[in-house]
Amino acid sequence: MTNKTLALRTLAAIAAAGAIGAAPAQASDIGIAASNPGSLYHSTGTAVAKVANDAAQLKATVHPFASATVYLPAVSAGEYAFGISNIEELRVAVTGTAQFKGRDYGNLRAATILYPLRVAFFVRKDSAIKSLADLKGKRVVDGFSSQKTIPPLLDASYATAGMSRGDITPVNVPNVVAGANAFIQGKADAFFFALGAAKVREADAAVGGIRALDVPNTPENLAKVRQFFQPAYLRPEKPSKPNVGVLAPIHAITYDAALVASTKTADADVYALVKAMHANKKMMAEVFGVMNLFDPSRMVKDLGPIQWHPGAQKFYQELGAWPPKD
Repeated sequence: MTNKTLALRTLAAIAAAGAIGAAPAQASDIGIAASNPGSLYHSTGTAVAKVANDAAQLKATVHPFASATVYLPAVSAGEYAFGISNIEELRVAVTGTAQFKGRDYGNLRAATILYPLRVAFFVRKDSAIKSLADLKGKRVVDGFSSQKTIPPLLDASYATAGMSRGDITPVNVPNVVAGANAFIQGKADAFFFALGAAKVREADAAVGGIRALDVPNTPENLAKVRQFFQPAYLRPEKPSKPNVGVLAPIHAITYDAALVASTKTADADVYALVKAMHANKKMMAEVFGVMNLFDPSRMVKDLGPIQWHPGAQKFYQELGAWPPKD
């Protein structure tokens, strides 16, 4: 082999290696854990997956579970890259308290605040039940054996009417989707769900109309609510097409939904996803209307014992939103 031939082959090999090195990186496969279809979290996961696939160069799939109580441990273990949850359930998971007492999920991390999660009791539109106090003695969903974040919210709601869960006739269900099904089937007089969820719309269509019950906005009621669910606040809601069941102005118990990751979720994947979400609110809202409440200027805040994922922190630093504020 001549020196000239050897040199040409060497150059060709270098060029080929350069071409391989310049090839685009393979998209990461990520799982997004969410609640069952019809739930607020499942629809949220679908919207986030849309942005992950179309704008973040990731390959995302939504995986349904009974509730975040069930799947947050799987996110912590790295079985799924992300999960849809809320800041209170994330807090008790990382501190090993409440339903997670004695278990260590301290490697869960916040990735972004999603939107204000608004919850209420719903009854039939023509029901004689006009207020929370009218639920006394009625058949109301309860139990929530696989969704432990719900009972404290029930306690908070009843407290504003001077009641407790012992004042209703319980219809025990494992989760909110099952509770809505019990209502649709005529087994319950009221069900508890998040405003804007697909299941709420389904219940409205199934029974000929539903009505959300108000939590009167007073300092006394807010104090009672926070005895059971500390991060909650009372948010005004008005009748609108997305607010199915809100037939007159009301206030709803509200707290923040969050996208959750763990220390086992790649920094690059978290960074890519939160950056794409910041730039693509419209894309997410076209998939799920509640994402209209997503605020790109409010993606990060101080969450006390909950740590932020380094990949998310990197983006918020670039955005000028770090360190987070209350």
